[in-house]
Amino acid sequence: MNSQLVLVIEDEPSIAEIATLYLRRSGYQVQTAKDGQEALELMSGQMPDLIVLDLMLPHLDGYELTRWVRDQSNVPIIMLTARRSEADKIAGLEMGADDYIVKPFSPQELVSRVRAVLRRTMKSSMIESEEPLSFQNLTIDPGTRLVTVNNEEIILTVKEFDLLWLLACHPRQVFSRQRLLESVWGISDYIDPGTVTVHIRRLREKVEANPSNPEMIITVWGIGYKFEP
Repeated sequence: MNSQLVLVIEDEPSIAEIATLYLRRSGYQVQTAKDGQEALELMSGQMPDLIVLDLMLPHLDGYELTRWVRDQSNVPIIMLTARRSEADKIAGLEMGADDYIVKPFSPQELVSRVRAVLRRTMKSSMIESEEPLSFQNLTIDPGTRLVTVNNEEIILTVKEFDLLWLLACHPRQVFSRQRLLESVWGISDYIDPGTVTVHIRRLREKVEANPSNPEMIITVWGIGYKFEP
């Protein structure tokens, strides 16, 4: 039995049951909550290793719950929703979600994404043994996962930090969006490449003096992105 605990927060019993079934078959421990309040009670007792979160919940919706989780922890979150618009996806990712699955979905796809996000999270923890990097006004400390710009601390999500660290560790090397998905998210088959674009934009807003004219995180048109020290 896998020791990793997945919390499925879903108010539709059939979806919760099928997600639980496939995750348990894959070796994960699973807890379920039918609404945001029940989820808060479970997480107050034990924070899971990963959360599968439906956005449209009674009492406390998925967006509010995501804000609460991000105030407490960097536990990865996979949002589960019937909303298909790009704006909804961007809103979820910008709140700190690690992935976004649109209903209806394949339960095998859900398991693959859970596995990929957890694998990426484990890789992130290995970064902590590396030495800090400094570039002019930017410092990145993997041990504390602290990023400073002009000696001021910048708050990054787990994915934002991992993306910045990967680029900064390979200055001037161009990464395609697919390669970034594989390296940072751990999988590329099920994730919209636009996810990378969203995270790059958020990074620029946090670390660049002029995000609309970036000097560090550079777009290489038609190819991908690079870090310019």
